[in-house]
Amino acid sequence: MQIRLNHLGRPAQGFLTSLVAAVVLTACGGGGTSAPASLATKTAFASGAITGFGSIIVNGVRFDDTSASVTDDDGDSSRKDPLRLGMVVEIESTGITSDDTGSHGKASAIRFGSEMVGPVSSVAADGKSLVVLGETVQITATTLFDDRLVGGLAGLVPGTSVVEVHGLLDVTTGAYTATRIEPKPNAPFFKLRGVVSNLNTTAQTFKIGSGADTISYVGITAALPADMGNGLMVRVKLQTTQLNGQWVATNIKSGVRKLDDHDEAEIEGRITATTFTVDKKFSVNGVAVDATNASFPKGSIGIVLGARVEVKGSAVNGVVMATVVKVEDEHERDLEGFELHGTISAFDGVAKTFVLRGVTVSFADAGVVFKNGVLADLANDKKIEVKGVRSSDGTTLVAMKISFEG
Repeated sequence: MQIRLNHLGRPAQGFLTSLVAAVVLTACGGGGTSAPASLATKTAFASGAITGFGSIIVNGVRFDDTSASVTDDDGDSSRKDPLRLGMVVEIESTGITSDDTGSHGKASAIRFGSEMVGPVSSVAADGKSLVVLGETVQITATTLFDDRLVGGLAGLVPGTSVVEVHGLLDVTTGAYTATRIEPKPNAPFFKLRGVVSNLNTTAQTFKIGSGADTISYVGITAALPADMGNGLMVRVKLQTTQLNGQWVATNIKSGVRKLDDHDEAEIEGRITATTFTVDKKFSVNGVAVDATNASFPKGSIGIVLGARVEVKGSAVNGVVMATVVKVEDEHERDLEGFELHGTISAFDGVAKTFVLRGVTVSFADAGVVFKNGVLADLANDKKIEVKGVRSSDGTTLVAMKISFEG
């Protein structure tokens, strides 16, 4: 979270320049495609963490992924198998419709990617963070751990474990909030997505954000982004061993891609640049947002750098023209939980677990609510819907409600 989504590519650096240019082009009608409203068939774009399967659920919308192509952040085709709860994805789909059962769309393309792959150098004693490639990764109540990491965070061994981290970057602190962490043994390369800092063109080195580790780009200067500089959002591939105490970059690309035109756009993430107090413009995960005509159900005072927001609107010339901007309460977000639809397998009546959509689900909680059936009806091959929250170690889903389906 393969099909190529060619909607990224706009760097964070030069945010105001690119955003103003995009708005001018829109007003003049030149240099870009026509506004989405002129399209015969509505299309939509969504970006956020996967919170459910049985269709793929992102930002509360169920996307039918039956015929969707899937690609990784290098544009390589993939099967749907790699998609997991907690991965941050970008989806192109038909227009989103709503009915009594919720919001729906039919996905045509899904793109997934992670923020980093690298070795764990330390784990905080309080269990709330770890350090990977010199970057701080925060653990929250919704961070999911692959079940191969027995005990979740406790399954990580500093100096030995290599992990892949999916999540969101807070540019105000330089920290990453993990939505999912997976083991990545024998990784062919390490990688890191973030903002360039401490660029030294003489030594040909830089850092990412407030990270402690230095990256050398000696030998690949001819392949650098044209606007390489401090403040640029980049994706860096690294050799898996350091040289003279520095990580060695093998590839550096822009960490944000251009957004294609869509009638509808829904993006969730953190504000990575803002001039909101001046002109109601900001960016989310590097994507430009114009909130000039937006409503703010929870007020606009929280529209600040690093804030987690959900934006709805349309996408025109690489800019999300917002109609609704909602600042997300981290605690409320944690309580929303996860949702799975599918057929039970690996049922274990003693351990009180089963597997659904590749996720181990525990029904041991005495408070679990059953609908259209009872506890005794649970068995392999039964079709059900599960709503639940992550377990204390983050490796399984604790069922809060189980509904039997036809």
